[in-house]
Amino acid sequence: MMDWRNIIDDSWTLFLDRDGVINVRLIDDYVKNINEFEFLPGVLDAFEIFGKCFNKIIIVTNQQGVGKGLMTLETVGIIHDFMKKQIENQKGRVDAIYVCPQLKTEPDNFRKPSPKMAFMAKNDFPAIDFNKSIMIGDSNSDIEFGHNAGMHTILIGDEVKESVADDRFDSLIQFANTLK
Repeated sequence: MMDWRNIIDDSWTLFLDRDGVINVRLIDDYVKNINEFEFLPGVLDAFEIFGKCFNKIIIVTNQQGVGKGLMTLETVGIIHDFMKKQIENQKGRVDAIYVCPQLKTEPDNFRKPSPKMAFMAKNDFPAIDFNKSIMIGDSNSDIEFGHNAGMHTILIGDEVKESVADDRFDSLIQFANTLK
């Protein structure tokens, strides 16, 4: 386990996946409205800690349910507005959210593990340095996304994954508590 507290300063950027990291992942389904969105335990407290440690906090999420016609990009925006408001109400923040609504079968899609959403964030926030960035996710595509952009990576959860992350924690709050 790395000593993140002594590495991270306020010039670092935190990238996070959404489903399975911030909120409960619906097995074989998608969060299609705010009633289906449920924060994982400790996440709101984690965001308060992250807000004090990181320069930028960015969510990058594949939302293939849009491409499948199960929800609209507008609905995803409503869910994200709800999520951000809850985080802000608990003294946390999210600086930007990047969504890939494309199907994985679409050519030239920018779904993770493609690093294109990271480059979009760097375009919007030129001070982002991928060498001073962490990607936190719960899937192989999240960890590969981080590797493809040259970031440090943290895997959340206890599933055995093919991709090797730099570190692993059971939950977002477990990682956040190492930064105190």
